Amino acid sequence: MTDRGERRPLIAARSRACPTMPGFTQGVACIPTVLVVWSSAAFILSYVVAVFSGHVEALFPYISDTGAKPPESGIFGFMINISAFLGAITMYTKYLILEEQNRETHFVSPCFNLLTLCVGIVGCIGMGIVASFQELAVPAVHDGGALLAFVSGALYIVLQTVICWKSLPQWSTLCIFYTRLVLSIMTALTVIPMIACASQISITKIEWNPGEKDYLYHLVSAVCEWTVAFGFVFYFLTFIKEFQGVTIRITAELHENF
Repeated sequence: MTDRGERRPLIAARSRACPTMPGFTQGVACIPTVLVVWSSAAFILSYVVAVFSGHVEALFPYISDTGAKPPESGIFGFMINISAFLGAITMYTKYLILEEQNRETHFVSPCFNLLTLCVGIVGCIGMGIVASFQELAVPAVHDGGALLAFVSGALYIVLQTVICWKSLPQWSTLCIFYTRLVLSIMTALTVIPMIACASQISITKIEWNPGEKDYLYHLVSAVCEWTVAFGFVFYFLTFIKEFQGVTIRITAELHENF
């Protein structure tokens, strides 16, 4: 325990991790690492089970189509909900890191940092809605959650890229910045045709055949959806190096009246 008047910093700007340790065990790098691995597994596992169960075609179904019917619906809902939770933890940790860095060199407005966090959390809530309300059961709620997740997610990584640019050269590198810039531009530009084409589809269905009405809209929208989803995943990979140099401490204080 610490003295009553003493507060330990939540985040230390540099980690004392041993340089011989694997990268994902240094600092708090395990947080984005687990997020990336778990989210990738959620998409791929649901897709594989859905295809082998004969519930979707192998060629670019919607991500939600791979979690619309049991047994893959249970896998999809469970894993995506955890991904949303891990995403929120990662975003909050990133917020705290930027807050601590900003104490040393004021490179971004605290309000801008907080706004970026809020946008990201809204995206995670959208993911939770997508996971909890299946596409065929409550399509309006599911589609609303998907729109929230994709738009907020794309905006989040764009804002993070702006922050990364402002943090140069002390807290980031040009390599990281350009990687994030490419991923954020690709994701933001892909969200637009994804939403535009999806809005032209007149019926909610899982099984599509070439030549059907709206098939082209479905195909373009589905390709864009997978691109956006893995754009998010690859973007969080760029957090790992930064999270290696950070330690998080959780302290407990006892109060006399409890």
